[in-house]
Amino acid sequence: MDGKAGPFTAMPWSLKRPMIEIIKKLETTTGAVPVLRLANDVVGANTKNASVVVDGLSKASTLNAIQNLAILGMMLSEVPPERFYRVTFAVKEALDRVGQHRPMQEGGDAPGVSGAYRMLNDDELWRGVAPLVDGLKAFSERLDKPVSDFFGKPTSGP
Repeated sequence: MDGKAGPFTAMPWSLKRPMIEIIKKLETTTGAVPVLRLANDVVGANTKNASVVVDGLSKASTLNAIQNLAILGMMLSEVPPERFYRVTFAVKEALDRVGQHRPMQEGGDAPGVSGAYRMLNDDELWRGVAPLVDGLKAFSERLDKPVSDFFGKPTSGP
């Protein structure tokens, strides 16, 4: 073996060609060689740094975090952007109003029996509360379903 021989020298051309095509496609997709150089530098940098990364990724808590983020991603992928926008800004508005609430300034006294009766007949209040009640029902129903209903395979979760 001469000094110019590399790891691909003894490999048959039928195996080299697909690898070369993959690397060329990767160069085209990523925008050229600098990205590959960076990846090569990161991989070949310092074994101590690599072991720190591998050790960090090997922890159960890290794996749980990665799995939880993947589950959030799957959940968000099923929510249409217009609905996510509506709900997100509704939550923001609700948090703003909760933050502005001052019980002493707004008559924090209990409504009493007659006040409670008026609240029962307040159509605007019930229109506002109805989506929250429906959401609580859906939340409760989903808590009772096993995880296998979503993933199609049994897991250790409920």
